[in-house]
Amino acid sequence: MTTPTNAIHTNPIALLPLIRGVIFPDSITAIPVGRPRSIELARQLRPGEHVAVAVQLTPDLDDPSIGDLYPVATLARVQQVVRMTAGGFRVVLQGIHRVRLDEIVESQPSWRANVSRVAQTREDSEDAHELAKHLQATLAELGSERGSELDKLAAKYNESSSPAAFADRVASEMGLDTSTRAELLGLTDVPERLERLLELVSEIATRSEVKATIERQVRKEFGKNQREAILREQLKAIRKELGDNDEEDEENSLRARLDAKLLPDDVRAVAERELTRLEAMNPAQAEHNVIRNYLEWILDLPWLEGVDEEIDIDAIAQKLDRDHHALHDVKQRILEHMAVVKVSGSVQGTILCLAGPPGVGKTSLAQSVADAVGRPLVRISLGGVRDEAEVRGHRRTYVGALPGRFINAMKKAGANNAVVVLDEIDKLGQSWMGSPEAALLEVLDPEQNANFTDHYMELPFDLSKVLFICTANELSKLSAPLRDRLEIIQVSGYTPDEKIQIARDHLLPRQLDAHGITPEDLTVSDAALRSMVLDYTREAGVRQLNRQITKLCRALTLEIARGSSESPSLEVDEENLDRYLGKTLFHSEIAARTAMPGVATGLAWTPMGGDILFIETTRMPGKGRLETTGQLGDVMKESARAALAYLRTHASELGIDANFLETNDLHLHIPAGAIPKDGPSAGVTIFTALTSLLTGRRVRPDTAMTGECSLRGRVLPVGGIKSKVLAAHRAGIKRVILPARNARDLDDVPESVRDELEVIFATEMHEVIAAALEETPSLDIPGPSGDTHTTTTAHA
Repeated sequence: MTTPTNAIHTNPIALLPLIRGVIFPDSITAIPVGRPRSIELARQLRPGEHVAVAVQLTPDLDDPSIGDLYPVATLARVQQVVRMTAGGFRVVLQGIHRVRLDEIVESQPSWRANVSRVAQTREDSEDAHELAKHLQATLAELGSERGSELDKLAAKYNESSSPAAFADRVASEMGLDTSTRAELLGLTDVPERLERLLELVSEIATRSEVKATIERQVRKEFGKNQREAILREQLKAIRKELGDNDEEDEENSLRARLDAKLLPDDVRAVAERELTRLEAMNPAQAEHNVIRNYLEWILDLPWLEGVDEEIDIDAIAQKLDRDHHALHDVKQRILEHMAVVKVSGSVQGTILCLAGPPGVGKTSLAQSVADAVGRPLVRISLGGVRDEAEVRGHRRTYVGALPGRFINAMKKAGANNAVVVLDEIDKLGQSWMGSPEAALLEVLDPEQNANFTDHYMELPFDLSKVLFICTANELSKLSAPLRDRLEIIQVSGYTPDEKIQIARDHLLPRQLDAHGITPEDLTVSDAALRSMVLDYTREAGVRQLNRQITKLCRALTLEIARGSSESPSLEVDEENLDRYLGKTLFHSEIAARTAMPGVATGLAWTPMGGDILFIETTRMPGKGRLETTGQLGDVMKESARAALAYLRTHASELGIDANFLETNDLHLHIPAGAIPKDGPSAGVTIFTALTSLLTGRRVRPDTAMTGECSLRGRVLPVGGIKSKVLAAHRAGIKRVILPARNARDLDDVPESVRDELEVIFATEMHEVIAAALEETPSLDIPGPSGDTHTTTTAHA
């Protein structure tokens, strides 16, 4: 069929392309104008002028051509042009009739086009009137059911109305999308346009009927006041219509997982009960998600699943030797423990605790054990934990409740015989939220942890197959019941030779690989490594040594990154070490400190390992008082008073004028005054320093000592002997005075260290004086009668 057209404008008229929206004839529409060329057109328009309004095929085009517009447009009359405050315009247009876009003749500064009128066919035919009446009846019926404005549209048609105008009015006010409206505008055959409108109205009626059916189904299941439940059931019914049953699929998935999961009988009974509740529960209820999360935790935990392990003692020994140098006693104890596990088939009965200073390889020892036996390893950091719920979990009555760290670790491991490292167990805290250390008593008790009950799960979980390895720096902070459950393995520091070997075999290759350097690019001599150990680090472990090696690798990496044509090589020896590491950080000051009487070198134990300390004394006129400084604890102050009491009691034997002590005050100071110090093991050192001060006999600079001094002059045993002796060796001490009752502890010290030290065992204080002080006084000292005499001696 050919659509007749009539040219109505001999000259081009203004063209306004619309991104969306259609103007029908006989309708009045306000159009917002925002594009630059459309704004330019709006400035030129005056009320009464004609403008062609077309719709773009693609909304996001800023410069449409004639091929980008629907071919049939609307000729409209300008009713009003309003300037907006945001800078654009609003143009009120009244549609007149359809036109066809023939040609765009101008696009700057605005669009202008040639158009021709499009005549409508069968506009007043009998088919058009019958279809219009049918459309009117359908609109009236749909409007009465939906309570919408459609029945008002139906009332606007009568016998004298134009079917074409009625169709355009309905198309304009039905709320159709842009493409459908443009399709109706392009239908110039009036009966065909009415038939299309009837199809669209029928689709609306069908959707309305489906919605009404869904609402009726929902009303049958719930009461009128249950609004939230109704909305949820509406969503469920909609999903059913669409074939989307996620909730049912999720419940079916949980059921399938439960059927396939290996569970103890009591756990399966609880899981079956909770899943039955979940299936019968409305998803809108708050407890629905709580039960679902609980079931997922049950299904994720390895209740009966464990990894198959093969304990090869020789393979474990090789793995420990390959990953860790020295630590022979520790390795031996771990091998003994694994041998018991292999023979007995159970780890129950022992909880290992590796205690020692930082950087000596406690955590990596546990990793080596896990790798050797093929078990997964999970690390639980306990540093700073101060809430009991971190161990036992929260009860499900709390919002956002979760299981504790141990159940979480089992889920992460995926096996009920994993290796669990409890790192920094001595750093546990306490608060008003409970004591996590007390909660650990059940976990680490081999007699109880087979039925460990988490507050969230409320089901017994078997932890007896787990190999627990704890690490700690200072055991004194642990409570007595917790220490009683642990088998302590002391991991002391390394000797300088061991550190050099560790650096050569482990640290240096690891850093070279991390920095992308080959071993040929960086050569470090043994002398340089020894200097790094003695002059740049002062620690029990090797963490600071690793940082110094990293610093060397960074220096070489910088030279490579600066673009040398050939890869530069770096040879580090003792002579050029300071070029890369800077000046030395530590110097031996023992000789300088003990050059005058009154200063003695003691040995101390700290959580960072053994260390040396200097005890300094001086005298001044006074009334026999003793003043102590340096943040000393009560036990150390009492040791100082006990040493002074022994001095006064045996003043004549030591060559000290008793009257002198009545007319002078004594001051005892231990440097590093910002660091608190306490303990009885400095008693011997304090006594030696006071004796040196009052007799004028200097303490030998190559000698250090430790031990508790009793009021009767007995030298009592102390702890931490291995760490203290290693600290003396690191500091360059050649002679060490120890209590005689600590002689057996010397077996723990490496033989290489014992060979380089002269160890003197003392039972009485006079033995300490004979071994520690030089024989001849070197300063003016008070004689037995109060007279003074002067002696000088060369330093040996």
